[in-house]
Amino acid sequence: MKAIKFAEPWKVACVDQEMPTPKEGEALIKIHCAAICGSDIGAFRGTNGLVSYPRVIGHELSGEIVSIPDDPAQNPKGLKVGDRVAVDPYIYCGHCYACSIGRTNCCTSLKVLGVHVDGGMCEYFCHPANLLVKLPEGMSYEMGSLAEPLTIALHGIHRGGLKAGEYVAILGAGPIGLYAGMAAEAYGAHAIIIDIVQERLDFAKKMGVEYTINSKEVNAVEKVLEITGEGAQLVMECSGANVLIRQSLDMVCHAGRITFTGWPKSETSLPTDMITRKEIDIRGARTSAGEFEEALELLHSGKVKLMDTVTKIISMEEAPATIIDNEKNPGDYIKVIVKVAD
Repeated sequence: MKAIKFAEPWKVACVDQEMPTPKEGEALIKIHCAAICGSDIGAFRGTNGLVSYPRVIGHELSGEIVSIPDDPAQNPKGLKVGDRVAVDPYIYCGHCYACSIGRTNCCTSLKVLGVHVDGGMCEYFCHPANLLVKLPEGMSYEMGSLAEPLTIALHGIHRGGLKAGEYVAILGAGPIGLYAGMAAEAYGAHAIIIDIVQERLDFAKKMGVEYTINSKEVNAVEKVLEITGEGAQLVMECSGANVLIRQSLDMVCHAGRITFTGWPKSETSLPTDMITRKEIDIRGARTSAGEFEEALELLHSGKVKLMDTVTKIISMEEAPATIIDNEKNPGDYIKVIVKVAD
C-alpha cells in the first residue's frame, strides 16, 4: 500500500509498504481522506521535538471499517464492517490519574498518530476500535477528516468556559484559531481574531467572524479593549508566539479566562502580579477529549462550514510536493485534504 512518510526532517515521499494487520482491540480501516495539519509541516521541518523518525504522518482521518472486533469491551460503540468513521488520533493508557478523571488528552503516556507512532496518511490503517466515531449519514469523507482540527478548537473553547454573549479574543488566524472563531460565533459568542496577515483576517470575516484586528496596523490590546469595553472574557492563544502569550494577559478582563492552545518553542515570562490582581484563570488546552461527536454535529448541521476553508484536495502522489510548497508558502494554504481513496 501507499503511505506518506518522513524519512527524516526535510525528506518526504509517497512510499510503498506492507499492509498492516490489526492487533487485539484494533479495527482495520480503509482510509479515504487525510488532511494535512500545521503540526505535519512542523514535523517536516524537524521543529516538533515530540516527533521521531522515520514516521508516517496523518492524524486528521476518515475512512471505512474493513474489520473490527465483535467484543463489546473492545468495540463499545457497536461499530461494524462498512461503517464510515472519523479517527480519534489520541491513544491513551486508561489507567493514569488524568485518564481516570476523563481527561484522556493529558494521559502521562499519550501517543499521538504521526508524532509518537505512525499515522494514517496511507491506504489502510489499524487503530483501537474504541477510538473510532461514526460519521453522520450523508457526510462526505472530506468533511469527516476535518472533525479532528475542529475538536482542538472546541477543546480550547470548553477549557475556557465560553458562554453565549461573551467576547473571545483569539490570537492567531491559522486553522485552529479560525475554527475556534467560527465555532464561537455558532455558539452565540462574539469572536475577535487577531493576526498580522490581512488575507487571513479577510477570510475570517468572510467565514462569519464578527471582529478582526491586524496587529501590524493597530495596537491590538487597545482595540480589544475598545471592542469589549473592559477586555475579553476569554482569550485563546492559538499561535504559540511568546509575545502573544504575554499579551493575552493584557487583553483579558478582570476575572477572565485564558486558554493556551499554541505550543511555544521556549518559556514565556508572565507577570504574576497581574494574574493575581485580575484573578485570571489560565488553563492549558492540549489536543481534545470527547469532542468528536460535537464536532461532527456542528459540521453536519452546517453551523460551522469548514469545507469552505479547504484550499485544495489532492492525491497521495501530490502530497509530498504540496507539503514542501506549504512549508515554503504557508500563507497560500489553510487546509489541504489528501484524497486517499474514492
